[in-house]
Amino acid sequence: MSTAPESEPREPKPALVFDDPLDQQSSDDTDRGWGERTDSGGAAADLRRFLDEKPPHHL
Repeated sequence: MSTAPESEPREPKPALVFDDPLDQQSSDDTDRGWGERTDSGGAAADLRRFLDEKPPHHL
């Protein structure tokens, strides 16, 4: 006597999306995507950023 295997519940397949990918903003379109800092502390923050990003041959 053979028995049919029990069917397990299946997860629904993801729906296909045919939107235009160029209409969506990517992370590179933002300052954060390019590594820009979001703090604006004035002259002190500008000096700190200058010293942090100064190349080693300028020490």
